[in-house]
Amino acid sequence: MTQEVVNAAPIAAAIIVEDGQVLMVRRRVKEGQLSWQFPAGQVEAGETGEQAAVRETREEVGLTVAAVKPLGERVHPATGRTMVYVACKVVDGAPYLADEQELAEVEWCDRAKLASYVPYPFFGPVEEYLDATLT
Repeated sequence: MTQEVVNAAPIAAAIIVEDGQVLMVRRRVKEGQLSWQFPAGQVEAGETGEQAAVRETREEVGLTVAAVKPLGERVHPATGRTMVYVACKVVDGAPYLADEQELAEVEWCDRAKLASYVPYPFFGPVEEYLDATLT
């Protein structure tokens, strides 16, 4: 792990569950094994993790969300980046590929599809939130 990665700004991920499904995006460029991910992006100067998750969701998939609660943070084992996970709810809109340079697909996933897209365990608090909210 390089010093540059360790000192990089955190990445905020929006965990958006609606009607028993979670919103996932497939990035055009993989980060290690990561292809399907939650909408996410770098926390900018003067911004909280919650604000970054809301902003990144709007920029990436055109969806207006509100932060519900922080789910925790960790150094991601695959990327070495500090991740901030935020539970969000849909306020307005329907998701679409707003950032076609960065994203290839956007999809609502039930538990079975999520397991096929992300075959490794989620961060504990994220897993607990998904267990409680997905049908």
